Amino acid sequence: MDLTKRIGQRLRSARHEQKLSLADLSARTQSLSKSRISNYEQGIRRMGLEEAHELSVALGTVTPTYLLCLDDRGPLSDRELELIDHFRRTDERGRDTLLKLAQSQPDHDPAEEAEPETPEESKDA
Repeated sequence: MDLTKRIGQRLRSARHEQKLSLADLSARTQSLSKSRISNYEQGIRRMGLEEAHELSVALGTVTPTYLLCLDDRGPLSDRELELIDHFRRTDERGRDTLLKLAQSQPDHDPAEEAEPETPEESKDA
C-alpha cells in the first residue's frame, strides 16, 4: 500500500476512534474543510506538516509524526492523556519531578507487563 493511503487510514482511524464526523473534525481545525480531510483519508491528497500538526491538535490523541507514518506509536490512551494533562498543568518544579520519576523507571517493553491482579485473584493464590 502506498504511503498516502496509509496516512489516510491513520487519520480516518483516529477520527473514528473519537466518533467524529468529517464536519466535526473540520470544525475543530483552523483551516481544513471536510472535503480536504476526506481527500486525505481517501489517499487522494497527502497532507503536509502543517496540516498534520493542525489535525493532531484537533484530534488530541495522535501526534503529527504518527499521522504521517513517521512514528508507529498509535493514539494515546486515556491514561497517557491524563498524564500529559497533569504535566501541562503543573509548574516547572512539578514538571521536573515528573520527568525525574519517569527517567528513574527501568526501560521495559509494556507488552511484557502482566495485568495487575484483582483483589479476588490475590485471595485465591
